[in-house]
Amino acid sequence: MPSPRENRAAPAPDPREALDRIAFLLERTQEPTYRVKAFRTASAIVGDLDPDDLRRRITAHTLRDLKGIGPKTAEVIEEAAAGDVPPYLARLEADHGPLTTGGEELLAAQRGDCHMHSDWSDGGSPIRAMAETARDLGHEWAVLTDHSPRLTVARGLTPDRLRAQLDVVAELAAELAPFRLLTGIECDILDDGSLDQEPELLDRLDIVVASVHSKLRMDAPTMTRRLLTAVRNPRVDVLGHCTGRLVQGKGRPESTFDAEAVFAACAESDTAVEINCRPERLDPPTRLLRLAVAAGVYFSVDTDAHAPGQLDWQQYGCARAEQCGVPSDRVITTWPSDRLLAWARAHGSNETT
Repeated sequence: MPSPRENRAAPAPDPREALDRIAFLLERTQEPTYRVKAFRTASAIVGDLDPDDLRRRITAHTLRDLKGIGPKTAEVIEEAAAGDVPPYLARLEADHGPLTTGGEELLAAQRGDCHMHSDWSDGGSPIRAMAETARDLGHEWAVLTDHSPRLTVARGLTPDRLRAQLDVVAELAAELAPFRLLTGIECDILDDGSLDQEPELLDRLDIVVASVHSKLRMDAPTMTRRLLTAVRNPRVDVLGHCTGRLVQGKGRPESTFDAEAVFAACAESDTAVEINCRPERLDPPTRLLRLAVAAGVYFSVDTDAHAPGQLDWQQYGCARAEQCGVPSDRVITTWPSDRLLAWARAHGSNETT
């Protein structure tokens, strides 16, 4: 199957491929969730149908009798089943191109992504769909980082749910090899800088991304102490979206803290600073990203994807990294998985690499 980063050409996709490809392209360009969901839902329905039943329904034009299949998705299914590229898909493919300019060399060097979510927390797709899309984009590995329990609005994983997820990931990882699906979490940084998960569970994970999601407007000295405590914790590998800002819609201002002190602590503790690629975040801001470069930290260019199409957002972060002079050899998402895991283990034991 061609990489989702490439424009599709003949032969025409089968119905499920067409539906999934349309959903991917809509997610990639931040189309409304309801529109994406229509194609993802239709794909799941088609996948569950007996092939003979599907053929009969296509011939009889009765696909719309199935709950979850509407006029547009039925049309796409019928066109793809006839061996044609659905015109709707063709139009999306014609518009498919680079999301931004710059960062092409660093983008080409990316081997993985340390931050993605599934429908176990607030993502919209199953773990398998996220992992397979990361693989099809050309990644060698990806880290599943669903939320920790305190973030109830995002269905954060209780310890028992995280244990169950680890079993699921182990089975899927074996099936997807040589692509490596790594275990992880986006762990809330609590008010005092401690981590929102059982320590022994964090020790079982390959990568821990730690992020602030609450009390983002606390005063600068308190937020500084909170972040310093977190990044100095040997269980933390990546500091996620460090300012918590939102730059789209109503927006949200940056959290205030002593960035020089926090980035110095990251450098001393061997904790990577995330370059969050989500278009509504683009965090850290340019001036702070340059401070982090000066501090000599590691970086992780992460999509923070909540849907398969969002896994293609790394160019946003790569372009900003290039603009701010981030050295490519300091970007952990360009590393092979063995090096990443060795770094994480050494970091966790307070050693250096």
